[in-house]
Amino acid sequence: MRLFQPTTTPRQSDAALAILRVVAGVIFAAHGAQKLFVYGFAGVTGAFGQMGVPFPGIVGPATGLVEFFGGLALVAGLLTRLAGIGLTTIMLGAIFLVHLSAGFFAPNGVEFPLALAAMATTLAVTGAGRWSLDALIVGRQGESRQLEHAASRRPLGRAA
Repeated sequence: MRLFQPTTTPRQSDAALAILRVVAGVIFAAHGAQKLFVYGFAGVTGAFGQMGVPFPGIVGPATGLVEFFGGLALVAGLLTRLAGIGLTTIMLGAIFLVHLSAGFFAPNGVEFPLALAAMATTLAVTGAGRWSLDALIVGRQGESRQLEHAASRRPLGRAA
């Protein structure tokens, strides 16, 4: 049975990255949407200020925007590495500025933001995988580069 083989096929890796991207992306987008559309910038700013986050008027809304749009980017597999870096940064800030003092376990400890940081970091390191818009865009760029390279290798004066 392949399930217990020690190696992973490229197809399995791509499926795993797609699952990770979509699950993490939905979680991040939902939390960002809550900050943006339920609490609003004023509510998030107030909450971040009460938690002792520096510059809450900037950091609160920025966090909501990065979580929402970064989450959507992960779901689509678009700019995945950049989104992963931004989301990792947000989660590290949440861990060190808010959750660390509450210990490890949920609901207030570092457990959940640490898991999200690990997901985002993994995607920043690995990229989106082949089942993504990133791969589609890079594939098209790769095809055009191959055509340009082939065209540049033709001798002058000869038609293609």
